[in-house]
Amino acid sequence: MVTTTTPDGEPLPFNIETTDVAELEAAVGVLRALDYRQGGGFCRDAVRVVKTASLLLHWGTVPEPLRARLYTVLADVHNLLGWTEFDIGHGEPARRRFGRALELAAEAGNDNLVANIRYRLGRLHLHRHDVPRALAEFARGGVAARRSGSRRALAILQANEAWAFAMGGDERAALNRLAEAETAFTEAGSWLPPRPWEAFFGEADMAAMCGTVLTELAESVAPRHSGAAIVQLTGAAGRYGADMTRSRSLTLIMLAQNHALGGDFDEATRIGAEAIELAGHVGSVRPKDRLAPLQRRCLERRSDPAVSVLLEGIAEYRSRPLS
Repeated sequence: MVTTTTPDGEPLPFNIETTDVAELEAAVGVLRALDYRQGGGFCRDAVRVVKTASLLLHWGTVPEPLRARLYTVLADVHNLLGWTEFDIGHGEPARRRFGRALELAAEAGNDNLVANIRYRLGRLHLHRHDVPRALAEFARGGVAARRSGSRRALAILQANEAWAFAMGGDERAALNRLAEAETAFTEAGSWLPPRPWEAFFGEADMAAMCGTVLTELAESVAPRHSGAAIVQLTGAAGRYGADMTRSRSLTLIMLAQNHALGGDFDEATRIGAEAIELAGHVGSVRPKDRLAPLQRRCLERRSDPAVSVLLEGIAEYRSRPLS
């Protein structure tokens, strides 16, 4: 392959080929898998992929058929970097990364990726309990998902919109939107193969989202939702494997929270301890933040020796810096 040199003296392919883009796509796939397994604190090598893709676009000769694909890779890695920044508690850098990802995805003409970025921006606002902004992003994502024709993308956005409604205490809207997502998911067998950024959303995540919405409603509206939440979260936790450690830890935290809400502190302490042990292997602040409701419930029963031990474990874990 003919090579040239960037202004920094780095060698660069002059004629960009399909294999160059495929190698970048594979690298992003490895980083995404690492993020699912160990959390955002382990994915900073994605910056190198951004640099390489940017150099290819700006200093290489990119055949027109590959240009949209290369823009998509660059948008995808900015999207992943935004998620890792969010995962380690850097909200403003995350927002900037997502903004850049949106620009690049639009340049690529990739509505499916735009929908996914909007979903992640919505999650950033939801984590801050900013329901109006979260709903606005999910709505914009839904428009992009419909343009793309991806029912998987639409189901992801509907499920997360249900979560936002539940956080805002709108029980009817939350349950209606969740039902729409579940209906869409019953057709999953006819969906097109998922794009890399949406491939995570399978049976386990659908069940986890149902459990999440019901948990939020149990806290914000009525405890009666807790029993159904336990069923969904138990099913989701059982489906998550070692490749989805962060998701399993977050699911177990909510499961323990529901048991505590129902007064079953034996199960709450057992499951809570498992959740903390798992979370300790994840480079993410989200389990720390999600433990707050369980911690509040346990404080009501701190005279119980087992609950006291769990409270100590929660406090120690939440005070621990990310590894």
